[in-house]
Amino acid sequence: MNFPSKLIENAVDELAKLPGIGRKTALRLVLHLLKEETTETQSLSAALVKMREDITYCKNCHNISDTEICNICANPLRDRSMLCVVSDIRDVIAIENTGQYKGLYHVLGGVISPIEGIGPSDLTIGSLVDRLDDSEVKEIVLAISPTMEGDTTAFYITRKLRDSKVRITTIARGVPVGGELEYTDEITLGRSIIERTSYSK
Repeated sequence: MNFPSKLIENAVDELAKLPGIGRKTALRLVLHLLKEETTETQSLSAALVKMREDITYCKNCHNISDTEICNICANPLRDRSMLCVVSDIRDVIAIENTGQYKGLYHVLGGVISPIEGIGPSDLTIGSLVDRLDDSEVKEIVLAISPTMEGDTTAFYITRKLRDSKVRITTIARGVPVGGELEYTDEITLGRSIIERTSYSK
């Protein structure tokens, strides 16, 4: 791809490093910014720099936050007897968008993956165990993706917490709403049958 300007090429190269952004999309974004007022580009740049420099992580749950304690942990209306364990910050956002969960969270920062060199000590599992001391938590909900790495992580956590008195549950797994049975993989379909629930109108 030939560029009329080295400055544009450099901008395209930087944007193309972002996930899901190819060089053509990066070029479209760069040309769009070039058409905008200079103040618009400056505002975008300032917002990105401020985010990178000032963002922090909640000292309780490890969620991204603007302050030492995130909005969720600081909210007195949240149910402190429930702790939802997720692997990634994106999972917190996804669950919050459902509006169905009112408890607290704990972000692991990934899953156990020996192939990628990620062990239990690389995650916040130790912090999770520490949170249970003198806390109100009565139930831990494991909301970890049902992959081999995710299941390994969930198994490790349950082993670490086997001596605690908290109830450990996991999110239901089954056929998605609007999904066709013939296109559902055998493991998911089999689990759906085993973990069937009462039918209600």
